[in-house]
Amino acid sequence: MSSTPFSHTAGTLDAAATAARLPWSGLANEIAHLLRDSTVSVPARSVLPLAQGGSLFLMPATDRAVVMTKLITFTPGNAGTGRPSIQGDVVVFDIATGERRLVLDGPTVTARRTAAVSLLAARHLAQVPQGPLLIVGAGVQGLAHAEAFVHGLGVQEVWIASRSTASAEALATQVRALGAQARVVANADDAVPHCPLIAVCTTANAVVLSALPRPDAFLTAVGAFTPTMAELAPALCRHVAQHGTIVVDTEDASHEAGDLLQAGLAVVGLPVLRDVVCGPWTPRAPAGPVLFKSCGWAGWDLAAARLALRQGAAEPQ
Repeated sequence: MSSTPFSHTAGTLDAAATAARLPWSGLANEIAHLLRDSTVSVPARSVLPLAQGGSLFLMPATDRAVVMTKLITFTPGNAGTGRPSIQGDVVVFDIATGERRLVLDGPTVTARRTAAVSLLAARHLAQVPQGPLLIVGAGVQGLAHAEAFVHGLGVQEVWIASRSTASAEALATQVRALGAQARVVANADDAVPHCPLIAVCTTANAVVLSALPRPDAFLTAVGAFTPTMAELAPALCRHVAQHGTIVVDTEDASHEAGDLLQAGLAVVGLPVLRDVVCGPWTPRAPAGPVLFKSCGWAGWDLAAARLALRQGAAEPQ
């Protein structure tokens, strides 16, 4: 019998068990493998608007062996209430038998695969991968990016900016527990000159970063995933477009990347992560800042499902 802890139903992993199946470097590697897999099929996700500003997301994907769907709710009104903004599940089925193989905790998958995508992009695009790292936003994604960059890149110094000083201090404590130094700053823009790595991880209700990045900066922005959302000032985005390189996670960003769309930039035709990982690809500007804009894709969840299945098969029985 597997030693992995399960929740109410056999085959259903809770948040801790889901995280244990998705180690940072292994997940980044699996995402890279998925980008090279020609059998992967990812339909457009369905988004159902809900009352009071929420949304229901249905995100399916498949390869030759498994099919999965992520069903989650996004509830911005939960911010500051103690309830998570993202809730739901990732359900994985075997194609050959039709059997349900696994149910993963949806928010955990979302947090870890999003940060692992940023980690993979940073491995290929960051000019100073050792940091220091500035994290803007001290929520779930802020912690996930801290863990991914500390464990996956060896970052040893993390600067944290958040609207909530208490949340920033709590994240700083968690970063120190990872073995890295942490400092809380009152203004994210003031930290930009000191940090060649930047992760913007907010709920994206308003611009949270305006300062122009260093010429050697790698910036990942993950909080805005609709045309009406934006974390980055338009002038910042236009600066990177002119003096550096913008890469998006997938072609879907052409209608989802609010940061870029609100800056008046043409998103269609920008390089995507597959171009960077699978090549051949060279940046338009050999130097200059890099902005990686991530909007999310069910393929990243499929990568997490594949790794979780493989990790489970390797556990002692």
